[in-house]
Amino acid sequence: MRFRLGLLLLFFMVWNASAFQIVEFCPDPYLPNDPDEYIVLEGHGNTDGLIITDGEGGFRFPPGTTLGGRTTIARNGGAFYQTHGYYPDFEWEGSHVSVPDVSRNGRLQLSNSHDEIQLIRHATILQEIAWPEDIHPREGQVHFLEGNEWDSRILLLGQSRFCEAEFYDISGTAFVSPDSSYPVFEEAVHRAEESILLNVYEFTSMKMADLLVSAGKRGVNITVLLEGGPVGGIPPQERSVIRRLSENGIRVLQMSTTEEYHAPYRFNHAKYMVIDGRRVLITSENFKENGFPAPGVSGNRGWGICLEDEALASYFEDIFEFDCGGGWIEEADGTGGIEDDPSCRPYEVEFQPVAITSAHVIPVISPDTSHLVLKMLEEARKSIAIEEAYITNESCDQVNPFLEAAINASRRGVCVRVLLDSYWYNIEDECDNDEMVSFINSIAAAEGIPLEARCADLELNNLEKIHNKGVIVDGNRVLVSSINWNFNSPNFNREAGVIITEPITASYFLSAFEDDWNAAYQKRAVSPDYLKPAIAGVVIIALLILLYLRRRR
Repeated sequence: MRFRLGLLLLFFMVWNASAFQIVEFCPDPYLPNDPDEYIVLEGHGNTDGLIITDGEGGFRFPPGTTLGGRTTIARNGGAFYQTHGYYPDFEWEGSHVSVPDVSRNGRLQLSNSHDEIQLIRHATILQEIAWPEDIHPREGQVHFLEGNEWDSRILLLGQSRFCEAEFYDISGTAFVSPDSSYPVFEEAVHRAEESILLNVYEFTSMKMADLLVSAGKRGVNITVLLEGGPVGGIPPQERSVIRRLSENGIRVLQMSTTEEYHAPYRFNHAKYMVIDGRRVLITSENFKENGFPAPGVSGNRGWGICLEDEALASYFEDIFEFDCGGGWIEEADGTGGIEDDPSCRPYEVEFQPVAITSAHVIPVISPDTSHLVLKMLEEARKSIAIEEAYITNESCDQVNPFLEAAINASRRGVCVRVLLDSYWYNIEDECDNDEMVSFINSIAAAEGIPLEARCADLELNNLEKIHNKGVIVDGNRVLVSSINWNFNSPNFNREAGVIITEPITASYFLSAFEDDWNAAYQKRAVSPDYLKPAIAGVVIIALLILLYLRRRR
């Protein structure tokens, strides 16, 4: 019996001594010459005989070292701290007083585009990673081992890795812009008692800022997070909003790339708000006059939803706190601003907010879980309705993955409709929404599949533009989000959305979609080379008909 127990103990000792693997590494970080590159080893036990090498240099741990769990080994401990805000467990090239050294042999410096790492124990290769064969590196990308495969997502330094989550029996309010977005926002802020966490790409509406100021004056603790470098720069109207909020004791932060830190996302493009740790408002619209106009005033077409659930709110609170916790966060500057001049074009409200209950909700966060949009499209069985500000393909010969999934759904019999914006800057170039509509419809015509695309008729529907990023699948699932259908948005931006499964919600947004779809037109350009002959032909035919009728008399 003792002999068997001894063998069992020996087995576990040997197993523990060998159960190490590389689970994370970054060969091409942002600092010049990559002193902050690192490797994470996972496993428990003694490290005697364990070596990590790239074939040109390597290191081993000091004799008698025992590891447990995850161990980070960086090339330079001080550089790693500058990038991550904490020290690694070991360093292989630096000499920082706070970081123990490993025993180095040769020079280990991971090549950015082509190299390999081997984990060896007593001349036996336990693990080997080669790139670009096993992974496809790019600057700033961190590679994570999931099970026995490397995560295919492009996850960069500082980005979060939130897992998929589901929430049940959720109540709330669905709304659309311009019809009812402002009243829902106003009510949500008026109901706040303790806290508001607000993350939005752009914030230029002074009347929305004043609602937050009033909430702050009655004791609500408010933090606002903005994008520090939006396209075109921070508008002067937003600087006025920042100044108004800051002067009234509201903390306003922005996510920016600085001399010391690289922002983890191309853009902080999310648009959500967490209230009192139990409500979440999510929308496709920025906090601007055209996204949240006063009732009876025209603006953008967008979708939004305000959901009541503590667990869901906690999920979004964690996202907010993560994004506000890095060195890329700085205080926003409100100098040199001017107040926004809102449009006052009248608008007849068609869609009042609608209450929902018993909803099934799945958060969709870019880049963490944006693949859920693809999954939603792939699972469609009857219909897909898509309303987007724009869609861009990956390249001339590679279709946007979301659009490709929708087209493939149509090929299996799913009725697919795609509605895009027709605001001037989305149709003036040679490769934008009107060309995308033609591209989609050409596929439908060539293959005879139930697929159609249109550009919105903004004048007929009295809308400023389509700024939506929404999808309805099978008449029972809806995506409300900030995720544009381009390459950057799902892969490199911080975006936020939810997939809601609930019949009233789906019917509500489908009604708004149908209203926009039925008013839409499909732009049919006629080449100038053929326009005059076509007119002349029509005139000639009309004259011939007239001559024929006169002769019969």
